[in-house]
Amino acid sequence: MQKIVSYLSQFIFWYPFMMSLFWIAGSILFFRYREKIQKLDFDKFEWPFISILVPCYNEEATIEETIQYLMEMPYPHKEVIVVNDGSLDGTAEILHQLANKYNELRVIDCKENKGKANALHIACHASKSEYLITVDSDAILDKYAAFYLIHHFFFRGERLGAVTGNPRIRNRDTLLSRLQLVEYASIIGAIKRTQRILGKIMTVSGVVVAFRKKALVDVGLWDRDMITEDISVSWKLQQKFWDIRYEPRALCWMLVPETIRGIWKQRIRWAQGGQEVILRHWKVLLDWRQRRIWPIYLEQWTSLLWSFSWVLVTFYYLFNANSVQELFIWFTFSSFTLVLLSLTQLWISLKVDSTYDNITSYYFWAAWYPIVYWILNAMIVVFAFPKAVKSRFKGGYATWTSPDRGNRMT
Repeated sequence: MQKIVSYLSQFIFWYPFMMSLFWIAGSILFFRYREKIQKLDFDKFEWPFISILVPCYNEEATIEETIQYLMEMPYPHKEVIVVNDGSLDGTAEILHQLANKYNELRVIDCKENKGKANALHIACHASKSEYLITVDSDAILDKYAAFYLIHHFFFRGERLGAVTGNPRIRNRDTLLSRLQLVEYASIIGAIKRTQRILGKIMTVSGVVVAFRKKALVDVGLWDRDMITEDISVSWKLQQKFWDIRYEPRALCWMLVPETIRGIWKQRIRWAQGGQEVILRHWKVLLDWRQRRIWPIYLEQWTSLLWSFSWVLVTFYYLFNANSVQELFIWFTFSSFTLVLLSLTQLWISLKVDSTYDNITSYYFWAAWYPIVYWILNAMIVVFAFPKAVKSRFKGGYATWTSPDRGNRMT
């Protein structure tokens, strides 16, 4: 057993060390060669008609603000389709009032909660455009985001299936929200940039993404039985050889949980969704044509193995350490490594993202970030795995519940 623990300890050290260097290098390469800020002349193009899809459930506190910002966007030709998925609060009444106020707004009022993916199905069938932008019902889309997303379809060819945007956090007045602000820059932004260098992306950002409707129809739209429809549809598109791009200028301002319980529920859902996808799509390893997505797939399994290894080794030392000093050495050694790498990766990521959002001042909160993120994330992955396995045999609609949206008045 001691020998196994020794090997796992080495793995726990070297895996994040190498991956952090990989994300840093990928971020720098993407920023240097693919993210050159060139002003987009909005008057130069004849912009196509677009459909903006907004699924919602129990969003009476945010939906009016979301719709208002969408209506005030300067994009010339658009429709907004909101699907109320059986909300139990006052969301339906607010939407009907807004429909009378805005000519571009169409409301579909479903009486039963059947999940976000099903709501997107309905909105897609009702849409009139070939280009769809999906936006979360608690988010504020930047007024120029639609331009930045749609212009990719002019130049990237007919095989471009989706363009994912850049989620930004708008509630920033608590420790947990600031930690997530750091995370979105250091983890999500860096990973998407690096994965795009490789040519494949693990997932589009469900909060803001543009699709070519033909591509969605080709893969059967979103999976209704998957708890994270954005991860699932990303894999379906890329397995059918549709391309996915990342557009960091397409900003979308979102609310994040501000309680440990809220973060735990959200991350369990994310982890379960990612695990459901790798369990469902294991056959990609048997298809040589899918070789470009192999690194993304294998990295997901390696990350899962790392989380289980960290938990196992930590509990081993808790119960088998010969002295407090031995236990302290293990925690200090692993923690120092993670903190050092996280702070380096974080600084580079914040500098890259500061082009769009002045967040370098939040570097102070980085000291708390590794403690919360790495430990919490490892536990979340372990707890989510049985749920992901169980869902493989369950089927049915993946319904949603009301999440923690943090301070809605920010």
